[in-house]
Amino acid sequence: MALAHPSREPEPGSSEVSVNPLYARVPMHIPKNELPARELDPELAYQIVHDELMLDGNARLNLATFVTTWMEPTADKLMAECFDKNMIDKDEYPRTAELEARCVRMLAGLWNAPDTHEAPGCSTTGSSEACMLAGLALKRRWQHNASGAGTGKPNLVMGVNVQVCWEKFANYWDVEARLVPMDGDRFHLSAEEAVKLCDENTIGVVAVLGSTFDGSYEPVEQICQALDELQAKTGLDIPVHVDGASGAMIAPFCDPDLRWDFRLPRVASINTSGHKYGLVYPGVGWVVWRDTAALPEDLVFQVNYLGGTMPTFALNFSRPGSQVVTQYYNFLRLGFDGYRRVQQACRDVATNLSKQIEELGPFRLLTRGDQLPVFAFTVAGGQPFSVFDVSSGLRARGWQVPAYTFPANRTDLAVLRIVVRNGFSPDLADALMTDLKQMLPALTALEHPRQGPSSFAHGT
Repeated sequence: MALAHPSREPEPGSSEVSVNPLYARVPMHIPKNELPARELDPELAYQIVHDELMLDGNARLNLATFVTTWMEPTADKLMAECFDKNMIDKDEYPRTAELEARCVRMLAGLWNAPDTHEAPGCSTTGSSEACMLAGLALKRRWQHNASGAGTGKPNLVMGVNVQVCWEKFANYWDVEARLVPMDGDRFHLSAEEAVKLCDENTIGVVAVLGSTFDGSYEPVEQICQALDELQAKTGLDIPVHVDGASGAMIAPFCDPDLRWDFRLPRVASINTSGHKYGLVYPGVGWVVWRDTAALPEDLVFQVNYLGGTMPTFALNFSRPGSQVVTQYYNFLRLGFDGYRRVQQACRDVATNLSKQIEELGPFRLLTRGDQLPVFAFTVAGGQPFSVFDVSSGLRARGWQVPAYTFPANRTDLAVLRIVVRNGFSPDLADALMTDLKQMLPALTALEHPRQGPSSFAHGT
């Protein structure tokens, strides 16, 4: 979420909201940044807020975000029915709590946990909270290990391409973040580079199943094999957490033979975003541990709340149950085959679209959308325009396609990234291609690039 900070300047212009005279019964002055002295008619308050939000982008045309922007009307109805249910109040809403437990068991089965009824897990507000909980479990397990505790500052090994929540975790919980930089055409963590940074103070290795930078999977099985070899040589037993924010809801359906999950004994925990390829509106995430041994018991609180005692492991407390309910709805509604068809359709759109962009000539693909339905591409050498010019031109036509530079050691590389989600149909892909083709003559006529990286951000 954006942080309101004292150093942030207020919006320029009037300090009051303008009211359409059609809706104002009397002349009114409504402050923007102060609580109004008097109440408003509900229709007027609605219209003011509604008109402000018209300046936001169209969510369906946002090809930057991984977050779900469309659900079925029946799911919308269920969500509205559950907005008022507090997820934490499991005594008052026992059926909602039961649906959460069923979702955890379904995910444990989907990810091949040894025993789906013994694999602990929970819903969260998103993958960021899920990653925080998984990281805490890794640190506490390391602390419980007498041979590792107290010998130095704990560290966590991961690629520089990880989502910022992992750097937050390291900062907030006093863990050294050992980030493997990109190198050449390697844009994510490799097994060789991961093992190089491991020592007796390493609490775990994070492997990302679906990098936000280019949509590629990190080689989880190879990382686990390299850590097996390290243990055989040194005795160091280092667990792996799989950040499957997106890929953990793609790979089981589209890549069933890929070994990345609890089939690998070294994988201790997995997280995903229900509000990404779980197909639920924001915000819901999930984290599941291999078994009870992977989640230290002293991290779980027994809370006496509203007449009942319940176990809880979370950073947040009160939150609506609607996203959990609609996650369960999706699991029932789609089943394995339905999810497979939805995710494969997204992948087909991504691979077809990337191929068409490559065939235009001025662009070079980094990935093709054949892992996550996400691909990154850059402007080929010798062109008079930049990726930022392309992003700006598409935005003028309503499309939100982010342009950004890669992190260390590839800050020289600037790319565009397209995320294909459920609801981004072949027809919309054709419309995007039409706009891109129409832009090309003006772009190739430029004498030099007009836009630079300062005006753009890496959207996830």
